[in-house]
Amino acid sequence: MTPGPAVFNACDYLLDRHIRAGRGDRLALTGVAGDLSYAELADRVAHAARGLRGLGLQAEQRVVMVMADSPEFVVVYLAAMRIGAVPVPISTMLHADGIAEILADSRARVVAVSAAYRDVVATALGFPGVTEVMAVVTDGVLADAEDESDEIYPTTADSPAFWLYTSGTTGTPKGAMHRHGSVQVVCETYGTQVLGITPEDRCLSAAKSFFAYGLGNSLLFPMSAGAAAVLEPSPARPEIMAERAGKYAATLFFAGPTFFSNMLRAGLPADALAGVRLAASAGEALPAALYQRWTSHFGVDILDGIGMTEMLHIFLSNRPGQVRAGTTGVAVPGYDLRVLGEDGLEVPPGIPGTLFVRGASAATGYWSRYDASRRVFQGEWLRTGDTYVVDADGYYSCLGRTGDMLKASGIWVSPAEVEARLLAHDDVAQAVVVAANDTDGLEKPVAFVLLSPGAIGDEDALIEFCRAGLPSFKRPRRIVFVTEYPTTATGKIRRVELRTQAASIMQGTVP
Repeated sequence: MTPGPAVFNACDYLLDRHIRAGRGDRLALTGVAGDLSYAELADRVAHAARGLRGLGLQAEQRVVMVMADSPEFVVVYLAAMRIGAVPVPISTMLHADGIAEILADSRARVVAVSAAYRDVVATALGFPGVTEVMAVVTDGVLADAEDESDEIYPTTADSPAFWLYTSGTTGTPKGAMHRHGSVQVVCETYGTQVLGITPEDRCLSAAKSFFAYGLGNSLLFPMSAGAAAVLEPSPARPEIMAERAGKYAATLFFAGPTFFSNMLRAGLPADALAGVRLAASAGEALPAALYQRWTSHFGVDILDGIGMTEMLHIFLSNRPGQVRAGTTGVAVPGYDLRVLGEDGLEVPPGIPGTLFVRGASAATGYWSRYDASRRVFQGEWLRTGDTYVVDADGYYSCLGRTGDMLKASGIWVSPAEVEARLLAHDDVAQAVVVAANDTDGLEKPVAFVLLSPGAIGDEDALIEFCRAGLPSFKRPRRIVFVTEYPTTATGKIRRVELRTQAASIMQGTVP
């Protein structure tokens, strides 16, 4: 009889193996919530696992997590995987309707929530279609279970481990389904071979753990190496992150280009990150000028890279001592890349095309999204939706989005979502949202608005209206009032012309 697949559980990989190796007294988590050693964390995870079982949670059922970066986040995430359930961390910036949409789509049985988000989750639970939640757990507090066993569910590398929701390249929220084995893949490719993470490192991330990027930075990478994570529950701000880096001795710092730009604008002293040995950037392309200004001021190198929720983490990155500013670097070991033209054939160096990636950390697909899965997951290859060009030395440079999706603060934004919010205002007859780079070379939403008859355009009022109904990063940075849109011969709006106009506005070349 042929033996079945080997047992592999990501919780065991990240936590239990350190205990077995005698490393239980090492620091695992630190920050404003206090310190936890690996042994202390293991005790809390085992208790939470029993508590989740006691609620009646079964293997492969979903646990939606609306939680700040905290020890409780780590405990719930690991405990769910430990029992074979599927944790689903989601954005704490979502409004009740967005949370309700994911609760209904995922058919979550349990919701784990930080106290700060309890009210918005309570509202979400009242929306139509949210019918399968059987329990809400606040701050990871679970009752003692009668069952005192601490068995790890016998998952394999290919068993479902966790989901991450993303708008990705096609606009609507989709659950990217990741397997247990993907955790080891990203840790032993980017974590080990690019960051060179060691047990002595302490990781601090401006990106939160409900993002794939932040999840790797604050949980997967440090725990895979027996290192420590510096957890910050509050929204990331330059002065806070600099203070935390010094107080908790961070050695690796993770952020996105927008945050690096904000750190320069905050007027932080040059030695604010004196203990940091290396910084990493992802989420959007890091402009060469911003790289030069930041590294010159703080004296810390930045490795710019690109990852996707669908690939779990970074698969293309610059390397320590080999950075080429303005590029996204070279393929991370374990990943293959190709750039394809419109004919589906690989283009030679110097010719732009759509970037495709192949690697063992790819999600198995989107939950209940057949057509979207077919568009993005194409056999062994994944279509990134980014336009890239590669040079003769194998360095890749991002030229922007292949389609109309845009990224603000490193997060995918659907223009249609912002347009819909604008159209909800009585003064707006039509709206078109495009991407434009600001003076730092960072991509931001700009809206072109046709007013309703008799309406008087108020740019500030419309931006505030968007801020009230959308996460802040999705609000337009400028609103341009127009009397008509440029169109093609068939009547389609020429977004490329609007992008050109928006770029001039954001660059300050026109008022």
